[in-house]
Amino acid sequence: VQLQASGGGWVQAGGSLRVSCAASGGTFSRYTMAWFRQAPGKEREFVAAIGRHGMNYADSVKGRFIISRDNLANIVDLQMNSLKPEDTAHYYCAASSTIILSNRRVAGAYSYWGQGTQVTVSS
Repeated sequence: VQLQASGGGWVQAGGSLRVSCAASGGTFSRYTMAWFRQAPGKEREFVAAIGRHGMNYADSVKGRFIISRDNLANIVDLQMNSLKPEDTAHYYCAASSTIILSNRRVAGAYSYWGQGTQVTVSS
């Protein structure tokens, strides 16, 4: 599976951005799709996932971010609202066909990764 992220950019605090990830080379509907992010000097952290276990969000983004997918277009989106400076990071999409309920927030459980896209939120 190949993943290509797009979107992102720069926005002021309180604004909104959408990042998208286009998948190719696999049966998209079989995969749990997720977004992770990594800020400079920090570890990669889970943001949101969507798959057969439903949707799941990190506490830090719950109520502000919305993950969605289009299984016909093979795209997963992350709509980010009420952005904060601490949301600044490189955002990566990831895919796995072997996710279970207990590991869907674990980066190591995902086999496929996109190159990521930068999101910068200014205060």
